[in-house]
Amino acid sequence: MSQLIGCQSLTKSYHGRPLFSGLSFSVLERDRLGIIGPNGAGKSTLLRILAGLEEPDAGEVTQRRNVRVAYIPQMPVFPPSATCRSIVESCARAALGDAGEAEVKAARLMTQLGIDPEASTATLSGGWKKRVALASGLVQEPDLLMLDEPTNHLDLDGILWLEKLLANAPFAWAMVSHDRYLLERTASRIAEISQVYQGGAFVSDGNYSAFLAKRAAFLEQQQRLSETLANKVRREVEWLRRGPQARATKAQYRIDEAQGLIGELADVRSRLKTGESRIDFSATGRKTKRLLTLAGVAKSMGDKTIALDLDLVVTPGMGIGLMGANGTGKTTILRMMTGEIQPDAGQVTPAEDLNIVYFDQSRARLDPAKTLKAFLADGSDAVVFRGRSMHIISWARRFQFTPAQLDVPLGELSGGEQARALVAKLMLEPADLLLLDEPTNDLDIPTLEALEESLADFPGALVIVSHDRYFIEQITNLVVGLDGEGHTGLYADFQQWEQATTAKRTGRAAKPRAETEAPRGATGDNRARVSPQPKRLAYLEQREFDGMEAAIQQAEALLAEKQAAAADPAIATSAGKLAEACAALKTAEATVEKLYARWAELEAKLR
Repeated sequence: MSQLIGCQSLTKSYHGRPLFSGLSFSVLERDRLGIIGPNGAGKSTLLRILAGLEEPDAGEVTQRRNVRVAYIPQMPVFPPSATCRSIVESCARAALGDAGEAEVKAARLMTQLGIDPEASTATLSGGWKKRVALASGLVQEPDLLMLDEPTNHLDLDGILWLEKLLANAPFAWAMVSHDRYLLERTASRIAEISQVYQGGAFVSDGNYSAFLAKRAAFLEQQQRLSETLANKVRREVEWLRRGPQARATKAQYRIDEAQGLIGELADVRSRLKTGESRIDFSATGRKTKRLLTLAGVAKSMGDKTIALDLDLVVTPGMGIGLMGANGTGKTTILRMMTGEIQPDAGQVTPAEDLNIVYFDQSRARLDPAKTLKAFLADGSDAVVFRGRSMHIISWARRFQFTPAQLDVPLGELSGGEQARALVAKLMLEPADLLLLDEPTNDLDIPTLEALEESLADFPGALVIVSHDRYFIEQITNLVVGLDGEGHTGLYADFQQWEQATTAKRTGRAAKPRAETEAPRGATGDNRARVSPQPKRLAYLEQREFDGMEAAIQQAEALLAEKQAAAADPAIATSAGKLAEACAALKTAEATVEKLYARWAELEAKLR
């Protein structure tokens, strides 16, 4: 396939902090490229450079002649007085020229995405703004579509529509995303941008699971290289320490070679050294069984009915997912739980002195002019975590921030870094109940995994609004589904809710959750977060389990070969060959036993 756009030796810094250096790769014709990497690695900046919207500090971007590129930003911004129709049609006219054709294509796309053409962009939620941005890019009929976190704020219907579009796209696309399901189901290549890799990126053919396997093999090889270099360096350092007389008898190149090995080892070790966010929400240790009760709650916003008669009891150990299309009122329900707004009817009753920590998807607590240090420590040099004072530099490093970033205004941080800053601030507040509104937006995959682990161990209660399907499956044990007309349904897990909504959308009758087993916890009974849904393996464990039977068959075939070799009369008179064959047989037997033990271990996790 020919190259549409490529970059060679790109270097870019932001406020003196290097994002990437010497970065080179290409986007090919009909490519489906997923771009991942840690927050602050410069993924969004890279996409803007490739789209011609920003200049690199060094390096070159080459683009095939007459390639039509459409760019969809992470946070679309529209003129406040514009309508959806005017935005999409103007993009279509600019790209296609013909006004009549532009109107037809714009109308068709807005219908497919459920966009109200006459709606003012000033009144749109984040999800609807993202749909308008997608329509504005697609209507240009690009040869290459560049998308920056396209699933942020999209509801399930929007994500499934986008997934289908990307999987069958007749054009090439490059997408920055941390949606692991989306990458698994649509990407044909994955590029991870990180200083861990020499050249700044690791590019792998295949989907996300193929990337994980290849990256693991690469890092294992790098670790072996590090160990080999360390051994060489140790020998050369010993030689250098023998004194001037010994060195004088040796060639100068030997000294130069030793110094080169030391430098190479330092380079490999620095690339293998990666940071991880350590997320650990503080719980108050409250023993109250009922943290929050919603009884007969009804709420409307304008002509939109959010809830008609919502009953819910939130107890420690519950992980509740609020699911529904954009505009169904999920954030409104969270705000009623905080007491920020009141229901039209019914009661929202918190436990006495209930401590609620609220993660706001709009990030209203983030003052863009305030520095990271001022935000985290309120001007102090220390923070207090679980009653213990900790220096602000140590606290910042816990979330992968460097000391230099403490003086950077929040508005100049990347979206993922802003999300990490907000998590770092919220962690300092002891909580009985965590209300999380789209907490996964902009977070990189390692931070997502750390957040999942922390929330799974949180002893209080969680109420989460998120369209990250993998995240919801890992954390929740009860799903409250909103239909947009005020009705709510209770479901045991995300998959059951997804099946019900899909059945409704396709016209098939779906069995209501209320007609089957009523979830305990919704009526006041405590429900541990880990017990309601079927046990699942972690992503890599599931892949290992799926391939275990084939691995055992292959190992047993090898064992049969080694048994036959050890029993071969031709080697009976050769002690050396016989010992070698017996050793190989013993290794093969140990491999089979190890695989069976691992299979049993994984099966036990599913029981």
